[in-house]
Amino acid sequence: MNTLIISTFSCSFEEFKTDVSGFITAMGKEVVSEYEFVQAGVHKSHLLMNVLDMEALEAEMTSDAAKEWDQKNNCRDTIYAIELVG
Repeated sequence: MNTLIISTFSCSFEEFKTDVSGFITAMGKEVVSEYEFVQAGVHKSHLLMNVLDMEALEAEMTSDAAKEWDQKNNCRDTIYAIELVG
């Protein structure tokens, strides 16, 4: 499933990208097969992902480690499913 996550955060974009890439890599290619970050502002990112296992992604995003990281970095995510039109 093609997914878009729009995130706002208080850390730098580079720190956000590095840390979130680490979470994605740890989940493995069976959960997220590919992803791309787009910097949308100083403290805003658009993350495009091909998610193969949404339940595993949800479990990771709601884990204690992710919640702690979100709180530390004032991170808020809005998640969208993307569907090809036409």
